[in-house]
Amino acid sequence: MTRFAFTIHATDGAARTGEIAMQRGTIRTPAFMPVGTAATVKAMKPESVRALGADIILGNTYHLMLRPGAERVARLGGLHKFMNWHRPILTDSGGYQVMSLSDLRKLTEEGVTFKSHIDGSKHMLTPERSMEIQRLLGSDIVMAFDECPRADRPRDEIAASMELSMRWAKRSRDGFDIGGDHAERSALFGIQQGALDQDLRRISAEKLTEIGFDGYAIGGLAVGEGQEAMFAALDYAPAMLPENAPRYLMGVGKPDDLVGAVERGVDMFDCVLPTRSGRNGQAFTWAGPVNLRNARHAEDSGPLDPRCPCPTCTSYSRAYLHHVIRAGEILGAMLLTEHNLSFYQQLMAAMRDAIAGGTFAGFARGFRRDYLG
Repeated sequence: MTRFAFTIHATDGAARTGEIAMQRGTIRTPAFMPVGTAATVKAMKPESVRALGADIILGNTYHLMLRPGAERVARLGGLHKFMNWHRPILTDSGGYQVMSLSDLRKLTEEGVTFKSHIDGSKHMLTPERSMEIQRLLGSDIVMAFDECPRADRPRDEIAASMELSMRWAKRSRDGFDIGGDHAERSALFGIQQGALDQDLRRISAEKLTEIGFDGYAIGGLAVGEGQEAMFAALDYAPAMLPENAPRYLMGVGKPDDLVGAVERGVDMFDCVLPTRSGRNGQAFTWAGPVNLRNARHAEDSGPLDPRCPCPTCTSYSRAYLHHVIRAGEILGAMLLTEHNLSFYQQLMAAMRDAIAGGTFAGFARGFRRDYLG
């Protein structure tokens, strides 16, 4: 069976559509990966996530290593069996979460020592341990361990961080390669760093390509720099990475972020926004975001989005959604999360079709007109 194969079926400008073939299934690109941080996509059953069109989900190394523990998940048959998701899973390396705990961690060349946000227990995460944890979880796409500094840090700090991440990338590669059966059926992605500095991004891409990975992520964006600055970096960063490998923009984003990034050659995305927003009463529609908490929806008997075929839109009115959200009912979070994930998958499918049909530029213009107003 195929371990990992990426095929580009069509291009339209810099935008690409294709497939990633893996043993647990095919991933259509551009792809959006719902985030299942703690072995669950919040407010959703796995079979429902699949029914909405998701080919792959994301799990979080940091959270799963702390609770319930990677060794326990392995004893219980691996993450796929544990959470009843039998298609591909990408696991992040844990680096971003650890780095965000600036007051709870200590960084050295070896790795990062940190205190658990759950119980204060002390842990160390290194490139080798990150590879081991992701192997124990049974991840299909493993991410190299890296450091992710804020884009507003001084250039010398960003450069030093990028160089450290590249040394960790080589150690991640070496640690992954000794993974036995897991290495023979899974893939390893490297992560480009360098914040908003074009020269640092180029150096990072060259070092990663020299090491060699199955796919390449663009890290260090969507961390507060704003869409304009992110797009400026994406004008050059994806093209620095190997053309015949998937390009994954980590932690992005809003629907208009996705369209703009696909325009610039990105193939894969993940973000907590559709699920988090659903729990907080915000829905994404083809006509733009909607806040269901607003009183103007209280007597609106129409659907959330008349263009959306998801169960939420075909079965419930805006008035009812407004009611269950305002009342704090669990169902409100479930229904809006279901709709948001459906909308994101519809958007990805529409982009794939537009690229294949050579109409992506027109699709993007029409989307922005309707979505942004």
